[in-house]
Amino acid sequence: MTELLVVGSVAYDDVETPFGRREDLLGGSATYFSVSASRFKPPRLVGVVGKDFNPADKAMLKSHGVDLAGLSVDDSGETFRWGGVYAKNMNDRTTTYTHLNVFANFSPQLPKAYRDSSFVFLGNIAPELQLNVLDQISAPRFVALDTMNFWIDSKLDVLKKAVSRVDGLVINDEEGCLLTYKPTALAVGRALQEMGPRTVVLKRGEHGALLLHGDDIFYVPAYPLESVVDPTGAGDTFAGGFVGYLARCNELTADNLRRAMLCGSIMASFCVEGFGLDRLRGVTNDDVMKRYNKFVALTQCPKLTL
Repeated sequence: MTELLVVGSVAYDDVETPFGRREDLLGGSATYFSVSASRFKPPRLVGVVGKDFNPADKAMLKSHGVDLAGLSVDDSGETFRWGGVYAKNMNDRTTTYTHLNVFANFSPQLPKAYRDSSFVFLGNIAPELQLNVLDQISAPRFVALDTMNFWIDSKLDVLKKAVSRVDGLVINDEEGCLLTYKPTALAVGRALQEMGPRTVVLKRGEHGALLLHGDDIFYVPAYPLESVVDPTGAGDTFAGGFVGYLARCNELTADNLRRAMLCGSIMASFCVEGFGLDRLRGVTNDDVMKRYNKFVALTQCPKLTL
């Protein structure tokens, strides 16, 4: 039986964008990934929360089929909290505070039942923790990880070790450039493949995403939207749609990877239409299919004759 596992953060966010300010939004990499992936394959979640975690938020995750046996509650402190303010262009963001709280001592321990997970996503956590998880899983079919500038700058050697042990890397193009010092997206992707992963996805925000899988190359644009309310969590939402669809198919074919890229872009497009999870958590299969069909129509070209 195919199972999907995500290991990452569960948090509360205070977010301000040109559309307003919202406080105590449920967030974190594992949360956004889980809600997005659940539309295709409900995941098992490993993370930690504090004594302030709202039972209603736990109920929401359960309502999406997320298995929370791996979500531990640390009563010694509060849940990880983050605050950020977005500029008018929505691309520039200023972090106003980061309070790790109980997440500072997070050491993922997988329940025994989780160790046979076939598809695994390692969210943006310390590379030592990612290696720790890799040592706990038995025989996964596909493992992907995400990372960030902080780990690249501070723990590059450990991060490279983790990258060498996974099948997929899902990161933004800025982080890819930092890892490889290459000038173009394609050169970055090829250099990342040489580090170990056969599959590389470079997230490029409003400019879409680039997939490299072996020798295959595929580009998907961002789904066109008239307005973006809150970009928080869009990257993890993309990863949830991408890996969630692959887990649903259980076949890593070129066609499935390309469909997964569209699913990732579609789920991210829903995410940014509301604050936090407001829009994403209400997405239905019909919503996904309608946007998928529009996406296909937008990217189809008529036959050219010269």
